[in-house]
Amino acid sequence: MSKKNIAILGSTGSIGIQALEVIAAHPTKFNVEVLTAQQNADLLIEQALKHMPNAVVIGDETKYQQVKDVLFDKGIKVFAGAKAIVEVAAWDSVDMVLAAIMGFAGLAPTLSAIEQGTPVALANKETLVVAGDIVMATARKKNVPIIPVDSEHSAIFQCLLGETFSEVEKVILTASGGPFLGKKPNFLINVKKDHALQHPNWSMGAKITIDSATLMNKGLEMIEARWLFGLTPEQIEVVIHPQSIIHSMVQFSDGCLKAQMGLHDMKLPIQYALGYPERLSNDFPRFSFRNYPSLTFEQPDTKTFRNLAIATEVLKTGGNAACVMNAANEEVVHAFLKNRIGFLQMTEVIEETMAKVPFIEVPTLHDYYQSDNAAREHAAALINAIVI
Repeated sequence: MSKKNIAILGSTGSIGIQALEVIAAHPTKFNVEVLTAQQNADLLIEQALKHMPNAVVIGDETKYQQVKDVLFDKGIKVFAGAKAIVEVAAWDSVDMVLAAIMGFAGLAPTLSAIEQGTPVALANKETLVVAGDIVMATARKKNVPIIPVDSEHSAIFQCLLGETFSEVEKVILTASGGPFLGKKPNFLINVKKDHALQHPNWSMGAKITIDSATLMNKGLEMIEARWLFGLTPEQIEVVIHPQSIIHSMVQFSDGCLKAQMGLHDMKLPIQYALGYPERLSNDFPRFSFRNYPSLTFEQPDTKTFRNLAIATEVLKTGGNAACVMNAANEEVVHAFLKNRIGFLQMTEVIEETMAKVPFIEVPTLHDYYQSDNAAREHAAALINAIVI
């Protein structure tokens, strides 16, 4: 494998930070071409000085001068703003884009890379949740590979290698259950962000950790799986697996199951996506059955964790429903992290928002942007009316 020039969109987030660790461990395989961040200028500068990319982009234009003052004399190009992030994603010098920008904001730069014909390592599930039909159609048209970075979708991707897609009966996404597995509404009503951020297995960013606590993350992953692997809603199932050792499974038409297993370390799927189709060696800790003598499974409690039930319905509904749900969810998670809304109230706002934003059966890209804006406005108004 020749050395790949990597653009990391969202380098200061959890995935971006771990991706840079993977790249640093394989200096003959990867080169950092571009780094982007939204607001964390200090960490972006630190990363750029260590990895010496060709260019960096700071999304927050008010921090442009701060970044430029340090990096310009080092020969590193410095840009600012959302438009610049979209533009660098399509640079000819980039061999692979790691799309790790959080939320809806990742859609435009990911599409930009695909339009350019650049392979994408996709860590931004919202891109497919919001506009999976358009994104995947564009990828097929441009013959661009999209390699999933989410541990669950990486597992499915690996299980499908060497198999015929037409023989897939269903995929089974595993979920740890988060920090509130087994809890009921009378407990959850008093939950605060500090407790919700304590994921039992994974070290992730704040937004995805809250999504895991509400099970919305698994709902988003169901929708992502539909588009990524060309599945029907009936072919996607979720099972709770508290140990997070089996990352997901595929059941084939003959009844056989294939599972991908490993320790819960995001650097594994990141390395796999960046190095694909080559498997790169590493010194990560190895799994041992001696440390996990029992692997358990149970059905998710969708009556308590209604976000998963909402996402399941959205998966079947299609159209712009997932876009609306995602926008409302991003707003309520942000509000919860600011202590402006209760844990259970997040689901209530999502449901009310979805009832208010008009449904569009076959949306255009413009429709998706309009639906996202409308959903955010409705959700924000509902949040502002809440007193806790």
